[in-house]
Amino acid sequence: MTEIELVWHLHNVSKRNRSIQKKQQPCILWFTGLSGAGKSTIAGAVEQKLYEMGHHTYLLDGDNVRHALNKDLGFSDEDRIENIRRIGETSKLFVDAGLLVLTAFISPFQSDRRMVRELVGKNEFIEIHMATPIETCEQRDPKGLYKKARKGEIKNFTGIDSEYEQPERAEITINTTELSIEQCADVVIDYLKSNQMIFAYNE
Repeated sequence: MTEIELVWHLHNVSKRNRSIQKKQQPCILWFTGLSGAGKSTIAGAVEQKLYEMGHHTYLLDGDNVRHALNKDLGFSDEDRIENIRRIGETSKLFVDAGLLVLTAFISPFQSDRRMVRELVGKNEFIEIHMATPIETCEQRDPKGLYKKARKGEIKNFTGIDSEYEQPERAEITINTTELSIEQCADVVIDYLKSNQMIFAYNE
């Protein structure tokens, strides 16, 4: 069977054009951490602030993505890797569209996060380590998952019987036991401003 050669089609409107139009430097804001660490909460708060500032965003959340795009995947190490690969490729497309894409995934393996970083350009991957201690995450346990994992009802649960590999050089580290939701969001916004990722909307 003859293979069809696939060629990337270049369009007239570039990522740079979209970025200038939106007055922002597109990037992936990758929130990683244990279940209950505050990834979705803080990502949502950051997106709200960016929206109010007039910026263009999209938020990819772990549970939401598993309802559709990744509904065929489980929670084995292999499926977790494929889950992040698909999210990485999706995020890359959002970056090409000129968006600030926020992702909230446990993403426990350093190699997977590195793989996503390598998909995009320099300074287009901002790793945000939600370094909330596991004791606090277990106390919160919003979905009752830690309790089930401790009873053996859930297997391969990150932090209990599956390892979480902490980032070695995250651009941003946040501990939600030390800061309020508002303060955590401001840490990310301040990073984007200081690194000229977002610009005044009325320039």
